[in-house]
Amino acid sequence: MDPFDTHEVRNTVAPLQDINLYAADPALQEALLREGGGADADSLRELGALLGRADTLDLARLANQHGPRLHNFDRNGQRIDEVEFHPAWHSLMALLIEHGAHSSPWRGGAGAQVARAARYMLFGQVENGSQCPVTMTYACVPALRQAPRIAAKWLPKILSNDYDPRSLPVERKRGAIIGMGMTEKQGGSDVRANSTRAEAVPADEARSMFGDCAEGCDEVFRIVGHKWFFSAPQSDAHLILAQTDDAGGAGLSCFFLPRYLPDGSRNQIRVQRLKDKLGNRSNASSEVEFTGAYGWLVGKPGRGIPTILEMGGHTRLDCVLGSAGAMRAALTHALHHARRRVAFGRPLAEQPLMQNVLADLALESEAATAFAMRLARCFDQSDDPAQALLARILTPAGKYWICKRGPAFGAEAMEVVGGSGYVEDGPLARLYRELPVNSIWEGSGNVMCLDLLRAFGKSPAAREALAAELMLACNADTFYIAYKSTLLADLAEPQTDEFGARVLAERVVLAMQAALLLRHAPDYVSSAFIASRLKREPGGAFGRLPAGVDCAAILARALVE
Repeated sequence: MDPFDTHEVRNTVAPLQDINLYAADPALQEALLREGGGADADSLRELGALLGRADTLDLARLANQHGPRLHNFDRNGQRIDEVEFHPAWHSLMALLIEHGAHSSPWRGGAGAQVARAARYMLFGQVENGSQCPVTMTYACVPALRQAPRIAAKWLPKILSNDYDPRSLPVERKRGAIIGMGMTEKQGGSDVRANSTRAEAVPADEARSMFGDCAEGCDEVFRIVGHKWFFSAPQSDAHLILAQTDDAGGAGLSCFFLPRYLPDGSRNQIRVQRLKDKLGNRSNASSEVEFTGAYGWLVGKPGRGIPTILEMGGHTRLDCVLGSAGAMRAALTHALHHARRRVAFGRPLAEQPLMQNVLADLALESEAATAFAMRLARCFDQSDDPAQALLARILTPAGKYWICKRGPAFGAEAMEVVGGSGYVEDGPLARLYRELPVNSIWEGSGNVMCLDLLRAFGKSPAAREALAAELMLACNADTFYIAYKSTLLADLAEPQTDEFGARVLAERVVLAMQAALLLRHAPDYVSSAFIASRLKREPGGAFGRLPAGVDCAAILARALVE
């Protein structure tokens, strides 16, 4: 050893890489098969290997280190409002689009939503910012089908698996992505307070400007106003809400704003700035003003909220999937580290208190995966009234609870790695910053819990749909039976307690997760989940599993290496 060497580098852990993210996750594989997506198992195994490669995982680092940049003007002073991305961003977007993360469910086939959910969760283990525009592109399809003329022109490009980032009119592109803008400064989640206004353009005037107007010359509106959060401003079009004041449809209406107008000119959508966000740094979120932009009506005048909620149900599903995927990523990095890092004479993963923490995280991750995949099956079977009602309950409840558990989960996983997890050299700091956004985006926790109350209030059959699902595990565990019975007894009464709505949402999700694990997971998983979540309050920290839990078995199942 050189006498001037200060120390020998040893007892360090190589990064988690070159791992098949699908093959390493038994819980995801099992959920795919039982929920109806098994036909895609081979393609998901191939995707898991691709996404777990070192060079693929490094794209996330590069895309977040070199975030988007806004260029309002070109060199000649012409307004362009273009967003420049690092090549890593485009590589990630191409992966998502080429593998149908936006389009595969709309092509039909049994289990298409479930298979897409598994695919989306695998992508969530790599990079989360690029999932935002893909989610909106996926979710816009039900809304646009309410506007047949727009759908006829745009859906072939939206459903294309060819990623085309060029800034061009849609007619000249191989594929298109869609964004969304609802939030305004004065209203936030209260979109009824939106002040952006839309004025109908006479059909003859629209025809003189845009020719035949394939989207419909009799449905053109001039938009003036702003959006405080306008997602993915580089998108080829956006769905927004604006106030109409005509006698036939006063109130909020939904509009389709293309980036380029039918005559090839740029629409009057002024990007004021990009948001400087806590996380999700690879993705462009913006503030915009509409200075006489042109938009096409989607749905009926004055029915903008129900119209855009056709999109919202699917974006909220993706919040659940994205959080479950990011938690899975945090778990795998933490467990990979703990199995290899030695402290006090033995690997961290063999030390009882660390086993408690890691096994608790593994339980949370598996329960989130089981819930998310079951929810995806509800979307596959939405023609079944019982499944549609179950989705109506589980979507807001799951978005509240699973997304709410994410930040605490990420913090605990980061602590497993210690100081090296807190710095930007590895992925855990980035994952920790990413996890809060799904709880905020597409309706905050309180909005979700109030929506759950509305779901039970509007449809008494919603309770019966939940009861039927929970009854499938009714004879498996006496404490679960008691927990489930108390919940259903409480739901038999009118749900008007806004003050306690968060507790209700938590109870619904925990009961559903326990039922799924009792039916489908090994006993050492389901019994530990019930002992730590139903018999006692989950608490604010992980690592509170009771004595007798088989941590070694849980951890062996959690990550197959």
